[in-house]
Amino acid sequence: VQLQASGGGLVQAGGSLRLSCAASGRTFSSNAKGWFRQAPGKEREFVAVISGSGVYTDYADSVKGRFTISRDNAKNTVSLQMNSLKPEDTAVYYCAASKYNFQSRSRADFGSWGQGTLVTVSS
Repeated sequence: VQLQASGGGLVQAGGSLRLSCAASGRTFSSNAKGWFRQAPGKEREFVAVISGSGVYTDYADSVKGRFTISRDNAKNTVSLQMNSLKPEDTAVYYCAASKYNFQSRSRADFGSWGQGTLVTVSS
């Protein structure tokens, strides 16, 4: 499966952005999908995940209540709505497709990765 992320950009603190990820190829629409991010000098970290059915979601504590993950299996897309953005949210955001249909925070459970989209939040 190939993943293409988009929607990143520059936003002021308190603002919003919506990231989208389009899947093509063998899309495994029933697999869980997730978002991770990597800030300069830091390891890639989990942000959010949604189960294959779309019923179950999980979020990192740092984004809970501010970010919302959703998916449209008919369109093979997954989105991340980011509100109340903070400077510490600045990072390259990656969408990923899991090998499984259940949600997981582990990078090892994700077999396909998009190219990343940069989100910069100014103070």
